[in-house]
Amino acid sequence: MVEKAIICVDDEEIILSSLGGQLKRAFGAKYSIETASDGTEVIELCAELTAEGIEIPLIISDQNMKGILGNQLLTQLHDLYPQTLKILLTGETDAEVVRNLVNISALYRYIAKPWDETDLILTVREALRCYEQNQKLTLQNELLTATNLKLAESVNLLVATLEATADGILVLDSRGKVLRYNQKFLNLLGIAEMVSQEKNNDRIIDIIDLSLQQLSTSYACNIDPDTHQSFSHLNDYCLLKLKNGKVLECYSQIQKLKNIDSNIVWSFRDVTERQKAEQTIKHQAFHDSLTGLANRSFFDYQLADELKKSQASDRKLAVLFFDLDRFKNINDTLGHAFGDRLLQEVVKRLKISIRDEDIVSRWGGDEFTILLPKIKGLDDAIAIAKRILKGLQPSFHVGNHRLHITSSIGIAVYPDHGTDSDTLLKNADAALYKAKDQGRNNYQHYNQNLNSQGEKLLQLENKLRYALAQREFVLYYQPIVDVVTGRIIKMEALIRWQNDTFGLIPPDSFIPLAEENGLIIPIGKWVLKQACLQNKYWQQNGFPWLKVSVNLSPKQFQEPNLVYKLLKILQKTNLKPSDLELEITETVTIQNGNAAKTILNKLDSGGISLSMDDFGTGYSSLSYLKQFPFNTLKIDRFFVQNALNNPEDQAIIKAIVHLGKGLNISVVAEGIETEESKNFLQTLGCRYMQGYYFSRPVPAKEATTLLQNYSCTDLQKNYSLGS
Repeated sequence: MVEKAIICVDDEEIILSSLGGQLKRAFGAKYSIETASDGTEVIELCAELTAEGIEIPLIISDQNMKGILGNQLLTQLHDLYPQTLKILLTGETDAEVVRNLVNISALYRYIAKPWDETDLILTVREALRCYEQNQKLTLQNELLTATNLKLAESVNLLVATLEATADGILVLDSRGKVLRYNQKFLNLLGIAEMVSQEKNNDRIIDIIDLSLQQLSTSYACNIDPDTHQSFSHLNDYCLLKLKNGKVLECYSQIQKLKNIDSNIVWSFRDVTERQKAEQTIKHQAFHDSLTGLANRSFFDYQLADELKKSQASDRKLAVLFFDLDRFKNINDTLGHAFGDRLLQEVVKRLKISIRDEDIVSRWGGDEFTILLPKIKGLDDAIAIAKRILKGLQPSFHVGNHRLHITSSIGIAVYPDHGTDSDTLLKNADAALYKAKDQGRNNYQHYNQNLNSQGEKLLQLENKLRYALAQREFVLYYQPIVDVVTGRIIKMEALIRWQNDTFGLIPPDSFIPLAEENGLIIPIGKWVLKQACLQNKYWQQNGFPWLKVSVNLSPKQFQEPNLVYKLLKILQKTNLKPSDLELEITETVTIQNGNAAKTILNKLDSGGISLSMDDFGTGYSSLSYLKQFPFNTLKIDRFFVQNALNNPEDQAIIKAIVHLGKGLNISVVAEGIETEESKNFLQTLGCRYMQGYYFSRPVPAKEATTLLQNYSCTDLQKNYSLGS
């Protein structure tokens, strides 16, 4: 019995070993599995095996190797051993490139890397069967030549060969007429049962012809669906999609016999599942898994494409940078899973607010970019930004929570604000930060001044490091009023930064920087000490009932020995603990519930009052609130400012007021700016208020004057909004 060998070629030892091992397990009983690491070695190996009388049915080579590429090597080997079948291992995914490699190298098949062992074994088994069949055919042809066998015997052999292959086979003549087919081909087209019921061969051919006409447009080549003759002129490789959704991989080869017109042999393989997997991978590569929106890569591609179109047609487009205000608080408070669900709800509203041709991309976290092609100018972009902001106004119901969420939007227009992708995105981002700086919940468009604002921010951060040592900080105070008695019951201490270069700087401009670089700890300590000293001064000068309220940042709350340090400040300033109130946000209490509860209970035991700031945003449940010893709830100004015209906000305020009464907790409404708002909140049961209607934050000297004129009437007359 003639010995036979399968040769594997790869310059990577691990891959070569793995390939050889897989083939030995499957075919080692019948074939010798030989390996070579480069072109020279395999050519010498083939020569040695041939000299020893060993047949080489199959050579499997990697494409990317040092010295010589796989397709070049297999081309040389084809010239030397034309009967040997060749399989190319390649990571190339471009169909045109693969087709060229297959044709030039006269390959039997290619296998995509990384390969599936089952698919590899099936392909090799098929190749070995094909080789054996080819050998048999060769032998048969020699016998036919020698003995002049009848044509009918050749036809029978052809039919047997067609039926033996795992692929669907179709043979057409030069005019596109069906000559031969196998059962697998009928199965793939879904007409096997129909054909089996026919006895008339011409009728069977008509059924196949009709089925070929039903082929829809291919993936890889153009097909005229009106006539099956065009099917015979397809490229030698393509993908066909049938009407039923099945996808077939197709190869063709012209068979030309002496004195006979050329025939075209087509082989078909069902690759539907593989195509679905590739489409899924492609979608995942360009889309966000959480929202289904385009991702950053796809957005960049679309923006570049639309810029080309705009440049060619002299049209405008806009880029919007969009994010959610204080979204981090939601993630920190309720968890990332809850935040993800909220993002999905936001995206639904976002899609309603834009046009069909607009493209929304999730940039990351709660950041989104929106591409607005074919606009007339900035006004069109502003109109869409307004629709987005309006669409987010109604509360979101996620699980058991009702949330109010706002957003900030930055706008950049081509070509007014940039002529390339990077510039437009950078300038839209700068406009977004301007919207944040303007108090959030608004849109801003780019202007050249924003570049200088970025430089200003960098200078601020540098100067902040020396502000405390140079005594540039100052405290302002805003009164909290009992509207029933007209008395100021508390003063909230609010820090300002007085800098020689930038003037009086509000906290929103530098507190985030201090949080990031850790300066908030010494700054916060200074604020507490100065506020306690000031309150002690007021108490000694006619206002013994007065409390001072100080905001405690999340970073301060995490400080070791916080309670001890606070009591130490009170001791040094000689202020009673009950005359100090600490304002703490909901987020601080929920980030680490058990630790927060311990610290707050220690503060409460030490006699320090506690106030929950910005209450009502809905991040925590009411049962959760009961666990903490708060003395005061401050209603978020968002609800107060909309209360006159929004029944939903009115209901929220009423609920908070009743909650405070039930838990014996004082309720303060922030953001009171008009007498109408003050009177309306009073009818809702709110007794304690704070806002510009009573007074803006003022320096200590002016705050002292406020205290001296503490009646509500005097406050309305002298310190109303705008004064």
